[in-house]
Parts: sequence; C-alpha cells; structure tokens
Amino acid sequence: MELKGKVALVTGGASGLGEATVRRYVDHGARVAILDMNDERGEALASELGDAVRYYNANVVDEDRVAEIIADVAKEFGGIHICNNYAGIGSAAKTYNAKKDEPHPLDVFRRVLDVNLIGTFNVARLAAQQMAKQEPVTEDGQRGVIINTASVAGYEGQIGQVAYSASKGGVIGMTIVIARDLAQVGVRCNTIVPGLIHTPLFDTLPEHIFTALENTVLYPNRLGKPDEIAMLSQQIVENDYINGECIRMDGGIRMTPR
Repeated sequence: MELKGKVALVTGGASGLGEATVRRYVDHGARVAILDMNDERGEALASELGDAVRYYNANVVDEDRVAEIIADVAKEFGGIHICNNYAGIGSAAKTYNAKKDEPHPLDVFRRVLDVNLIGTFNVARLAAQQMAKQEPVTEDGQRGVIINTASVAGYEGQIGQVAYSASKGGVIGMTIVIARDLAQVGVRCNTIVPGLIHTPLFDTLPEHIFTALENTVLYPNRLGKPDEIAMLSQQIVENDYINGECIRMDGGIRMTPR
C-alpha cells in the first residue's frame, strides 16, 4: 500500500513514537488524525503540520468517543487506511511486595490493561469496521492495515512490570488472530515490538543510568530512535506481504530480570 494519499489514525500521536510516525507519514504524503489526551502538544503539532493533520482529544477506552472520531475522520479525509496504536501507560509494582506486605494493587493492574490492551483493541476494531466499508486500494484487494505496539516486556518483563508485561503480551497474542479475522475484508494486522527507544522520558535519567541502559543493547550500543520505529511502521504499510507479524525493534536486547 502506497503511503502517499492515504489516511492514518495514530493514537498517542502527540509525542514520542506516535509523533515521529505522524511526522514521517505527513512527509510522505499521508494525512493523519492524532488521538491523544495531551491537548497542548497535540494542537501544537497539528498547527505545525497544517491541513494534513487533525488533532482529537480521546481516551482510547471510550467506545463512543473513538467511534465518533473515526466517523469524523472518514467524513473529513474520505476514509481511514492505516491505524497505528501507540497510546499506552506503565506502572511499577511487584506481584507481592514483601517489605510492605502488600499485594499488587488490583486497580493499577486493571487500569494498565484497560489502556494498553483493551484500548488498543477498541481502536483497532472500530478502525477495521470503517476500513471494511471502503474500496480496495491495491490490486490484491487491500483496504487497510492496523499496526499495534507492544514491547519486549511482553516477552521478557522485568521485576515490577507484571501489569505492563501482561498488557503487551496480550497485544502480541491477539496480532495473528486479528489478522485472521480481517483477512476476508482485506485488512492486515501487525505489531511493532520496541526495545529501549530514546523518548524524552530517558532524558530525565542520570548519565550513569542512561549509559548502563545503552550497554544492555546488543548492537548498536545505544537506545533506538523514535524515527526508526516510524520507519518500520512505514515499511509495514508499504510492504503488503507483511501480515500477522510481531516485529522486534530492539537492537538484539534481551531484558534481564531487573
């Protein structure tokens, strides 16, 4: 599927990996709808990039709001061909904290799964519904592509990442099933599995911790760049034979217990 002239929906698109993907898509001729809850950054990015971008404030777990936005994007831009799900949150808590004699707070576990797993599925299913109504855009009958985002923690979660790892493992697990479910309507589904990517969060770390994290990466010995994730997203869009895949983008890292 050629990126030029297509319409993309990008959750978490106001910053980090989502912002990098929005910028790359626009640079290659796509129009983009950003779904985020950071109004300041979302509106600023839409203003900077011009008429090719719309910003919508949305919680990805809100069924009615997401459906409303998808309908509006389809009306304004003429359809939706690409859905990138980047929106997500994390937490740090052990299954059982022996020092405090406390189990993992259930509400925290539930909230992480709500946003990362249920929110991802909510947007994906509603985007798929819209894609299925559209005319094919390739000679193979393709109508769209869904690109979800997991994490290497979905395979090798560290101590204290039980909620985050469970949510990302769920995203990995549903990838092939969504691809199979949507094959008959010409919609592909893949998942990007990032390792340590240099988002602004890492700039707050002391230098010795930052360097230690870089040294855990097999090669190259550095954190990944957001645009490298965006580049992979573009390649997934443009290569019609990539389907049902979970693609690690991590420099060969294998996470240690802590």
